[in-house]
Amino acid sequence: MKTLRLIVLVCLAMAPAIALSWWNDDWRSRKQISVDASVTGADTRDLVADFPLLIRLHTGNFSYFGELAEGGKDLRFMADDKTPLKFHLERLDPVNEMALIWVKVPRIPGQSADESFWMYYGNEEAQDGSDAKGTYDVNQALVFHFDEKDPAPRDATAYGNDAARSAALPEPAGWIGVAARFTGTGGIEINPSPSLQLDPAKGWTFSSWLKLDSGATEGYVFRAAEGEASAIELQVRGGTLVARYLAAGKVVETAPVAMTTPDRWQHVALVLRPDKLELYLNGEPAAQAAAAPSAMNPSISLGGAATGGFLTGLLDEVQVSNTARSAEWIKLSARSQSQDFSVVSFGQDEGKSSAGEVSSFGVIIQNVTLDGWVVIALTGVMFVVSVLVMIIKAVVISKIRKDNKAFLTQYEALSPDADPGQLDREETEDEKELADSEFLSALVGKHDHFQSSPLYHIYHAGIREVKKRTGSSAKPLTPEALNVVRVKLDSIVVRESQRLNSKMVLLTIAIAGGPFLGLLGTVVGVMITFAVIAATGDVNINSIAPGIAAALLATVAGLAVAIPSLFAYNYLLTQIKDVIADMRVFSDEFLAMLSERVADRYREASS
Repeated sequence: MKTLRLIVLVCLAMAPAIALSWWNDDWRSRKQISVDASVTGADTRDLVADFPLLIRLHTGNFSYFGELAEGGKDLRFMADDKTPLKFHLERLDPVNEMALIWVKVPRIPGQSADESFWMYYGNEEAQDGSDAKGTYDVNQALVFHFDEKDPAPRDATAYGNDAARSAALPEPAGWIGVAARFTGTGGIEINPSPSLQLDPAKGWTFSSWLKLDSGATEGYVFRAAEGEASAIELQVRGGTLVARYLAAGKVVETAPVAMTTPDRWQHVALVLRPDKLELYLNGEPAAQAAAAPSAMNPSISLGGAATGGFLTGLLDEVQVSNTARSAEWIKLSARSQSQDFSVVSFGQDEGKSSAGEVSSFGVIIQNVTLDGWVVIALTGVMFVVSVLVMIIKAVVISKIRKDNKAFLTQYEALSPDADPGQLDREETEDEKELADSEFLSALVGKHDHFQSSPLYHIYHAGIREVKKRTGSSAKPLTPEALNVVRVKLDSIVVRESQRLNSKMVLLTIAIAGGPFLGLLGTVVGVMITFAVIAATGDVNINSIAPGIAAALLATVAGLAVAIPSLFAYNYLLTQIKDVIADMRVFSDEFLAMLSERVADRYREASS
C-alpha cells in the first residue's frame, strides 16, 4: 500500500497544471485579476465574504480599451469557467483609457495571495452584463458613487436610498471617479428607510473617503438621527475626528483622532456594535467607546452643520451598512480602494488562441503520431520507475545514516572493561532458543532499535559467532575460529552492499535507454513525415515543421527521463559507497576488538 500511495503521489506531481478552460468562445480576450490579502497587500487575517472589490483599469494595467464594446457591455467577470461574478461599472472612459468597476468577490481568505478571477472582454454582440444591485450583499443599505450628470446622488444598491436633497457639487477629480464637494452652504439629505434602520443586535456601519479643505475645523461628515434624542455622528471638531452616539439623553463619544494629513484623501469609518462605538482611520482602529445602542429609523445627512458651521471638503464613495462590518472588512475596503497598497494585481491579457487552442505546444501535441505516443508512454513509465527508485533509495540511505549514528553513539559509549555483548543483553534468551540460521531473522522481526543500521547487523553477527565458539567458558578464539568470524562479517558486508545497490540498475537503464528510446521515436516520426510528403507532394515548410517538431518531442521525453536519473544515480552511488566504506572499516575494527577482548578474558581466567 505504501508503494501504491507513493506511485500515485509521483504521478500527481508529474501531471501538468491544467489551465482554466475558456468560458465562452464568443469572447476573444481575457485577463486574470488577483487579490493579495497577505502582508504585502491588504494584510487581513480572516475571511471576508461577498466583498465589493474596486477594479481600476488604466493604461498601466490594461491596453485594450479599443477592444471593449460600447459602454463596456461585453465585460464579464468569472470566478472559473462556470461561475459568473456580479459587477457594475461606476465609470468607463475609453478616450482617456480608464475604468472603475466594482466586482462582488465571493471570498477573500485572510493572509492569502492566491485568490483570483478572470475578466473577459471583446464581444461586440454581447448584452450588457452590469448589475449594480447584485454587486452588494443584503446588508449594504446605501452606496453613493457620485456622478457629474446627476446633482442628487443615486444609491447603487437594490434599496434605492437616493438623496432627497443635495447642496453638494460634483468634483470630477475625486478619489474614486467623481466626488461630492461641500462648500459650507449645505449638505446631502437622505430620508428614513426600512433598510437604514438600526438593529441593536446587528449594529451599523458608515464609511467614506474624506478630504478636508485647508483650514476646515468644524462640521459633520455624516449624521444619522431620529429626532433630537437618537443620533449617530461623525464630526470634525477642531481639525480632529470624533464619533458620537446619542440615545435616551446620554452621549457617548470617542476620543478625538487627529487627521494624519488634513489636506489629503483618507478613509474614515464608524462602526456601532452591540457593545461599543468604534472609529477607524485608513482601515486601522483609531478610537472606541462603550455604547449600548437602541433601535431607530434615522434620516441621514452628509456634510451637515455642526456647532461651528457646515463641512468644507470632499466626500467620495459613501457606504452605509445596516450591520456592524468586521475590522477586516474595513481594512480591506480602505486598502483595496487606496492607490497606496497593491491589493489588486493584473496578469497578462490572453487572446482566445493563447488560452490553449492554437498554442505552439498544442500544435506539437496534435501532430504526434501513434508511434510517438507509444515511445512517450514508455519513457513516462521509465520516469515514474526512476523517480520511485530515487525516492526509495534516498529514504533508505537517510534511515541507514540515522541508525548508524545512533548505534555508534551507544557502541562508542561502552567502557574499555565492558562486555562487548552488553548491547545484546535483551537478545540473550533469543540466542539460547533459536538456531543459528534463524537468529538474525528473529532479531529483525522482534527488535526495532537500529534495524536500518548495517553496522548493527555486523555487530550482531560478530557477537553471535563469538558466543557460539566460546560459550560461557573463557577459552580464546583459535586462528581458525577467528577466520570463520571474519568470513561471516565479510558476508554480512557483501549482503548489505547488495541490498544497497539493488534496483540501482533501473536508473542506469533510464540513463542509457531513455535517450535511445526517444531517438527511436524521433527517427520513426521523421520517417513518417517524409513518407507523407512523398505521398502528397506537399513540400512547403508548413507541412514539414509540425511533424518534425512532434517527432522531436520523443527525444525531449527521453532526455527528460535520462537527465534527472543521471544526476540522481551519481549522487546515490556516492552515498552508497560511503556507507559500504563505513561497514568495511567497522567490520575490521570490530573483529580486531573481539579478538583482543576474548584474549584478555582468557588471560584473566588463567591468572
